[in-house]
Amino acid sequence: MSTLAIVLVAVGAVVAILIAATFLRSAQVRRREDRRQIARQHRDEAESRRLRAEMEGAAAEERAARARREEAEAEARSRAAERERDTARAHAQHAARVDPDS
Repeated sequence: MSTLAIVLVAVGAVVAILIAATFLRSAQVRRREDRRQIARQHRDEAESRRLRAEMEGAAAEERAARARREEAEAEARSRAAERERDTARAHAQHAARVDPDS
């Protein structure tokens, strides 16, 4: 083989290696960018779900607070009604004691 042929083969091999390295590098960059995009989508989905969960939690807390408030109001009304019944009973008993016709 002549020196020129050896040089041409060596240059061709170097060029082939550089081309292969460039393709591998661009493929690696594409894969990395694809993974970044997938990670971004997962982060967006996670944030969306976290916000929905917070909203649902807040709504549940509001419903629970409303239920406790309504229960307290019902208890207060029940006690007021019991006091009214006691007062009515006391008035009825007093009326029975003072009524000359009973």
